Amino acid sequence: EPRSAWCCLAWTLVVVTMNSFIFFMNLLLMFVIFTVVLLPTIVVVYFGFQCHSRVLHSAARYCKSILDDNSSSALIILGFVIMSPLIVVAMAIYCSLARRLRLFMCFQPFSRAVYKGVKWRWYEEGGLCSCAKGWNTQVKAWV
Repeated sequence: EPRSAWCCLAWTLVVVTMNSFIFFMNLLLMFVIFTVVLLPTIVVVYFGFQCHSRVLHSAARYCKSILDDNSSSALIILGFVIMSPLIVVAMAIYCSLARRLRLFMCFQPFSRAVYKGVKWRWYEEGGLCSCAKGWNTQVKAWV
């Protein structure tokens, strides 16, 4: 049965808050995975730009003794070349983790706010990580 207007508004705020929290948790997880996987690229490009004479030309000892302009340019090029495969690896890690934990199943429909008696979808499927029910072997996804 439909809820009253105030009850519907209150439940809408609850559902929106929960969906926003889940969205930001997914975003944080994606940020952490991409940062960890792309760390070699970030470090190589940073040192390349830091030691190049036309960009920052740092006065650090390693810039004067180890890295000249040619090696700094090589670091910059290497960093951008290895970025593409690492982005693919990071996205594959995130997608497989999201699929295994069923992170997108945690989002709730707005019918939960409009009608009484509608159960939480993730609760019906065995909990937040779907630990209570077995994995559906018929579901296939290509990453």
